Order: sequence, then structure tokens, then C-alpha cells
Amino acid sequence: MSDTTNKEKTGDGDTDANSEDREDTATKAKGRHEKELNDQAAEHQAEEKRGEQESEAIEQEDKPQEPVDPDQLRGEIAEAREELGETVEALAAKTDVKAQAREKVDEQKTRAQAKFDEASRQVKDKPAPVAGVAGGVVALLVLVLFLRRRR
Repeated sequence: MSDTTNKEKTGDGDTDANSEDREDTATKAKGRHEKELNDQAAEHQAEEKRGEQESEAIEQEDKPQEPVDPDQLRGEIAEAREELGETVEALAAKTDVKAQAREKVDEQKTRAQAKFDEASRQVKDKPAPVAGVAGGVVALLVLVLFLRRRR
């Protein structure tokens, strides 16, 4: 009782308790801070590992399996040549302006011929309106010639 009485009288008891509380709080804060740093480091390492795994996976996808059979190699080379030839032909066709112009002219000719055939068929199916128009044109020409001679 004398210790507590002395501490109460001097106020040392409060100071000792407060300093212990502060030390505990500081220790806990330090521990939390260290734990956060450890967690961040672990997350960073996990991200790096995932990145490495993804890059390895991408590299492995790009690498085709290496055939060991010479016949298989020849077949793959032939396929690659064929694909390359088709690509070159497609590029050459895109750059050949004259050929593109010829194709468009041929396309327009085909359309014009189709329209002409359609008009011919309509005339054959219904000759009366066409004959009337043709007769009107002939009558107009005769009238123009007659008027010119009168002058």
C-alpha cells in the first residue's frame, strides 16, 4: 500500500502506466506497419510471378512444335509456300490498277447488256407503244423536212 500511496502522491504511477501504454501502442503500430509491408511485398512477388508465367505462356504459344519427321517438314514448307504465293497474288491484284479498271468496265458492259436485253424483251412483248413512239418520230422528221423546203 505504501508503493501505491507513494506513486499516487508523486504521480509516478500515472507516468509509468502511460509510458507502458505508449510503448504497447507504438509496438502494435510498428507490428501492423511491418505486417502491411510484408503483405505488400508478398503481393508484389505474386504479381511478378504471374507476369513471368504469362510471358512464358505467350512465348510458348508463339513457338510451334518442332517436327522431327523430314516428310512432315517438307509438307509444312509446301503449305507455307502456298500461303505465301496466295498472299503475294492478293497483294499484286490490289496494286494492279489497270486490271481493276478492266474489271469495272467489264462489269458495266454486263449491266448495260442486261438492261438492253430487258428493253428488247419489253419491246417484243408490247410492240404497240414502241411502234407509236417510232411513228411519232417519223412524223416529226417529215414535218421538219416539209417546213424546211417551204422556206
